[in-house]
Amino acid sequence: MAEQTTPATPTALTPVLSERWDADRPWTLATYEAHGGWAGLRKALTMDPGDVVTAVKDSGLRGRGGAGFPTGMKWGFLPAPDGGPRYLVVNADESEPGTCKDIPLMMADPQVLIEGVAITSYAIGCHHAFIYLRGEVVHVYRRLLRAVEEAYAAGHLGKDIHGSGFDLEVTVHAGAGAYICGEETALLDSLEGRRGQPRLKPPFPAVAGLYARPTVVNNVESVASVPRILTDGVDWFRTMGTDRSPGHGLFSLSGHVARPGQYEAPLGITMRELLEMAGGVREGHELKFWTPGGSSTPIFTAQHLDVPLTYEEVGAAGSMLGTRALQVFDDTVSVVKAVSRWTQFYKHESCGKCTPCREGTFWLAQVLGRLEAGQGTSGDIDLLLDLCDNILGKAFCALGDGATSPITSAIQYFREEFEAGTHTAADVLFPPEKSALFPYTPRRSGAGQLAGAHA
Repeated sequence: MAEQTTPATPTALTPVLSERWDADRPWTLATYEAHGGWAGLRKALTMDPGDVVTAVKDSGLRGRGGAGFPTGMKWGFLPAPDGGPRYLVVNADESEPGTCKDIPLMMADPQVLIEGVAITSYAIGCHHAFIYLRGEVVHVYRRLLRAVEEAYAAGHLGKDIHGSGFDLEVTVHAGAGAYICGEETALLDSLEGRRGQPRLKPPFPAVAGLYARPTVVNNVESVASVPRILTDGVDWFRTMGTDRSPGHGLFSLSGHVARPGQYEAPLGITMRELLEMAGGVREGHELKFWTPGGSSTPIFTAQHLDVPLTYEEVGAAGSMLGTRALQVFDDTVSVVKAVSRWTQFYKHESCGKCTPCREGTFWLAQVLGRLEAGQGTSGDIDLLLDLCDNILGKAFCALGDGATSPITSAIQYFREEFEAGTHTAADVLFPPEKSALFPYTPRRSGAGQLAGAHA
């Protein structure tokens, strides 16, 4: 449930997507309609589709999936209609470590996403939309299926919606659980029944996407933000956030914070303000480092607490806003161990299509493993940086680039910890039981070494 804590700072929370999360059975159509739901679609159906696209462009809504590309502009990239089908695909394959905003949104209020799908489809001339969901979240899959069923029964989907002449079919598809399918073209290949691997671009999905037809791929939160833009207007949306990063967003705070959870706030809020709302770092400890947009973004430290969380400001400070997954790590955590765990994830999730990522992540994990065990060599830090340089900008998709970000930034801010990895194990310098959020039980790794709970 979204935090309703009254902040002690000038910036307040803005519950828009999360405003119904604490209502009675918020996932039902009845609750959604009782709170004004589906009014956005009814209004959109009275407008010219081009005017809907213009409204979203004017709102300044930017993609909430990580890249921050202007949503309305993305819609506008579709070529002129040629009589053939065009598609909307909602990327619900939330996989970035630390990211947990789309899953609770779909669980608590799936109808707002489905309404957003209907409006977006009308705007771009799509008559068959797909929601590609991460397959492990079976409970969310069932809830989405039920929500779509309710929308069909109410006449919000199907043939001749509300007498407008507009037809729309919606398919909810469960993937098989691959991080690479968060990349839009790998997702499209998976949706077509092939192995999920990124495609060579161009052509871009707007020209040749699903089934080689013009396709818009948008994030869950992006699409779910559209209905209120239609009902409350462009000016309302732009009252929040900044001029170049307008609107609201879900910020996911996790880790060593007193009250972890979802905090929906205007873009431009700072981590210091969010931490104050969340009760600060856990008692008795100080902030050591944090991620502004998930594990594939360069890490920040306490010196970045006052950086406005916008696409431009975070980028200027050396990182990316990404998915606004704010993972908080206090002074008990080994940065070497944390980065090593992330790198093992990226190694495991590499699709293997390109050599820099397939081979590079393997060797990054090997070197980091040596440093974590206190068995590194004097040249390992430079070797890590050299490996990162051979991956960054040379991989087929952004997974390779993302795998290098936490490593290079961690060395930038905590080089002395990597140097300590040449003689002392991370678990000796930072005992795992001190950083564990839950009762700590040592376990044996596959190699027979003692392994602790993840930091």
